[in-house]
Amino acid sequence: MESSARRPERRADRAGSCGLPVEWCNDRAEADRCASAPAVCLQGEQILRMSIVFIISAPSGTGKTTLADKLLESDSRIEFAISVTTRPPRTDETDGEDYRFVTEERFDELRDRGAFLEWAEVFGHRYGTPRSAIKEARERGRDLLLDIDVQGASLLVRQLPEAVKIFILPPSKEMLANRLRSRSSDDEAEIRRRLGEASREVREYESYDYVVVNDEIEPAAGRLKAIVRAERSRRQRMKREIEPILEGFGVGTDAGTENSQ
Repeated sequence: MESSARRPERRADRAGSCGLPVEWCNDRAEADRCASAPAVCLQGEQILRMSIVFIISAPSGTGKTTLADKLLESDSRIEFAISVTTRPPRTDETDGEDYRFVTEERFDELRDRGAFLEWAEVFGHRYGTPRSAIKEARERGRDLLLDIDVQGASLLVRQLPEAVKIFILPPSKEMLANRLRSRSSDDEAEIRRRLGEASREVREYESYDYVVVNDEIEPAAGRLKAIVRAERSRRQRMKREIEPILEGFGVGTDAGTENSQ
């Protein structure tokens, strides 16, 4: 991870009886009541939201974690899936917020129980994505952000082919090397190893749906947020939400279908 800012707790975005997001409510109590169920309320009807799973991958040192944190801070409808790892925590990391740190034996136990959607070994340590993360996000009506390396992402999409895959690129290999050295957490041999791994990971960018170049944090964060907004507006994902609106025009949600008058 490039940074370890704490993952803020997020409440799912909801709409009240007015059809607007609860963040826009003038009445705080009403907003709290509206936010209590994993659905949006539109014209008096509750419509269950299906979660969108976003996979974000990048070479070590690219700034992926910083971008993910900015997305989470600005968007209450998405939450972060906390991975399980056998890697020891860094000094600025907190168990249960950055990762769930476990022993090799505990990781084996979870893997054998089928608790992971996918798991992979990266730089000598194992990382796994809890299967429960998607179920819990759907129950809360939230989208889910997975911070997964290229190897793990390729395994995960076999089970979740509908997941949206985003690859974060550094502006150049030279700038990536400078970022790794500025962290001062690795020796030169480790930095060279990470740069070699980065070259292998970048070759996989074509298997991703989107690419964001992290040249400057704020513009790159804006592009990441735009991807999330665009994916939420896809016609098929809007289908149930816009159904009452279309019915008012005598139009069905299936393409070319009209309701009988």
